[in-house]
Amino acid sequence: MEAVKDLSNYHHSVSDMFERPKTSGEWEKYRLTDEQVAHFHEYGHLSGIKLLEEWQVDKLKDELAEIADPDHPAHNLFYEFNSNESEDPDSVLFHSLGHWRIAEGFHDVLWNPAFVMAAHQLLENKPVRFWHDQLFCKPAHHGGVVAWHQDYSYWTRTIAMQHLTCWTGLDDATVKNGCLHYVPRSHKWGLLDKPSLAGDMEGLMPYLTEKQKSEFKPIPIELKKGYATFHHPLMVHGSYENKSDISRRAFVINVFADGTVSNTDDELLKGVPSIPKGEKMQGKFFPLLQ
Repeated sequence: MEAVKDLSNYHHSVSDMFERPKTSGEWEKYRLTDEQVAHFHEYGHLSGIKLLEEWQVDKLKDELAEIADPDHPAHNLFYEFNSNESEDPDSVLFHSLGHWRIAEGFHDVLWNPAFVMAAHQLLENKPVRFWHDQLFCKPAHHGGVVAWHQDYSYWTRTIAMQHLTCWTGLDDATVKNGCLHYVPRSHKWGLLDKPSLAGDMEGLMPYLTEKQKSEFKPIPIELKKGYATFHHPLMVHGSYENKSDISRRAFVINVFADGTVSNTDDELLKGVPSIPKGEKMQGKFFPLLQ
């Protein structure tokens, strides 16, 4: 049997899924407008950015179907794997981290020039370094919630806060099937306590001030498959259950600006060698993307 290849050893594309721009002119076609960047900083998010063609979405769906099998030969390379993080069979949330190490397509999306250029601009033109990936899948009819939260509330083991999240749909995301919802401008509220991710949808509410509660006006982020939404690490966001007839599958890429350091002597990701507190986040598991 062929040995399982750990793709974290490769800090470049390993397939023909994306063509890397060779000149500054070729990069320009992926550049966000000044208005888009300003929208991100004002509201905490930027949505509707096309990252994938339909054939690329189909390739990732095929890979997802393979690696979601707990008996997959590379299963040990996941940092986390939850067939159902909610543990309620009537409220299913598949959630995993680490698939970039296993599947070529999910590895190469990290070097997708459309993603890399947008991330570079939204991180104030700093070099972009990979943090970790995620899969969130809500099956038709019984998909569970992702409770209101801020991403950075789970990431304080890394500082300074100069992170960015990119969520890309592998299915059309609608209100009916549990699309993301954002609370505009909530990225200006500061760091809040973190709730259980697959628990009570409203678990964050007791931690809000009366003023924040009055400003808590979520908006749905409906997206066609292959399109992405970027958000600030303090953006309050979540997604409701999926009781529709179609699934809601998505992958997430989390990055930070180069120069971010470890804030703990403990393990940063399961199975990844620790980086001593105060030392720069870098190396095999945290490659520079741009």
